[in-house]
Amino acid sequence: MPDFKSDHPRLTDLLIFTAGALLPLAFAPLGYWPLALLLPVVLLWSWDSATPGQAAGRGGLFGLGLFGFGIYWIFISLHDYGNAPALFAALATLAMVLFMALYPAVTGWLLVRRGPAPGPIRWLLVFPALWTLLDWVRSWLFTGFPWLAVGYSQIDSPIGQIAPYLGVFGVGWAVMFSAGLLWTLLNCPAWRLRITWLGLLAILWLGAWSLGQITWVESAGSPLRIAIIQGNIAQDQKWLPAVLDETLLRYVQLSLPEHGRSDVIVWPETAIPALYDEMRPFVAALAAKAREDQVDYVTGVPTGSWETNIFHNSVLSAGHAIGFYHKRRLLMFGEYLPLRGLLLFFRDWVTIPMADFTAGDRDQPLLRAGGQPVGVSICFEAVFGEDIRLALPEATWLINVSNDAWFKDSTAPHQHLQIARMRALEVGRFMARATNTGVSALIDQRGQIVAQGPQFQAEVIRGVVQPLRGLTPYSRFGDFPTVLFMVALLAFGLFLPGFTAPHERT
Repeated sequence: MPDFKSDHPRLTDLLIFTAGALLPLAFAPLGYWPLALLLPVVLLWSWDSATPGQAAGRGGLFGLGLFGFGIYWIFISLHDYGNAPALFAALATLAMVLFMALYPAVTGWLLVRRGPAPGPIRWLLVFPALWTLLDWVRSWLFTGFPWLAVGYSQIDSPIGQIAPYLGVFGVGWAVMFSAGLLWTLLNCPAWRLRITWLGLLAILWLGAWSLGQITWVESAGSPLRIAIIQGNIAQDQKWLPAVLDETLLRYVQLSLPEHGRSDVIVWPETAIPALYDEMRPFVAALAAKAREDQVDYVTGVPTGSWETNIFHNSVLSAGHAIGFYHKRRLLMFGEYLPLRGLLLFFRDWVTIPMADFTAGDRDQPLLRAGGQPVGVSICFEAVFGEDIRLALPEATWLINVSNDAWFKDSTAPHQHLQIARMRALEVGRFMARATNTGVSALIDQRGQIVAQGPQFQAEVIRGVVQPLRGLTPYSRFGDFPTVLFMVALLAFGLFLPGFTAPHERT
């Protein structure tokens, strides 16, 4: 019987690459989330009857499409604002894409080389668990880069309601399990079995929707009136000393009308673009005015001193109480240089202001704003659910500050907002997200946007945050149950004696 994959290998490779390239459309800003269920079916089709080498190659092609079209904005930040030559920026971006593509390549190789024969056990037990475990590994290996983890695409789908229970990786497993069910259904010759698989798919999705109707949190006080100040300071001007006074004046002019009608005013990451020690008089005057008008400020400001040569990317709360949060999870190359002895050449090609920070302690006292303890994260930290939940159960609401001007009008700021929405849903807390150029927003405890500002405009985004207490299952246990579940599924599918027939692939 003719085999399309064998007869048309180049066309097969093109289809796989195209499927991966289309997958970013499932994420923000377009949010065509059904694509995340359908496009992996093309990958499963390509892995059916493949050798380990073919499966690795095809998984790599899928990954090249996914990450090539999904994280292209790395080039923008390196070239347009890091002043790197175009060739160097392109090679650095390509290196990152190739590394990320290794994950689906390894998934394919392991699935075919060590997994069961093609069939329901492979597609429903082993494949979803293996993909999810490697997505989880991607979140911490080499400090972690879990961007485009497939679960984020489902923030607006019924299956996204698994997030308060198993986090984004649990949602991702449900996506890949659904893709495995679709491929199993298509391969099933008997109608009765097809109905069985279709029924299992319906149970999964209806069950996820039903879980979303359960409430894990309750009110922890009166609502807070929030004003998010989006300064819209051009990235190529932001750190120029000559622009400092103009920058501060813009933020103050946007903020002062909010005194008396807001409880908390939030400025973005490094909204004060100078060391705190140099800005003490300004901060003292701002704090005094805040206390007088019964309002709290939360703003990004770098801290540290040239004497100690220790610097932090920090958030300051000023008003009723003064406090600092120092960023714990730093961004490689953007905020610190890994393997400094080997990679110092990177500094010769890329110029990034304030790119030599020290990570803050894992355990830090919570800031207070509006009379409530608040969990703070800075920029890239929103990608790590395990870090966000460190503020729970004490934190009654969340703040994320960022500067996504680095990525211009790419998909990155929209995907970053989508990631922040997932964090709010996982832990059941409102979040105020303040960015320099957008996308700034207020997000409720179900991950839904209640107020959002336009990009690339100086804007004040106003809304109400309800402080909440209580723990979702994810807040309490983190990623551990999901990882344990994936390991159990793999053990059941791979190692249970007599469950799968041994076989060899060449």
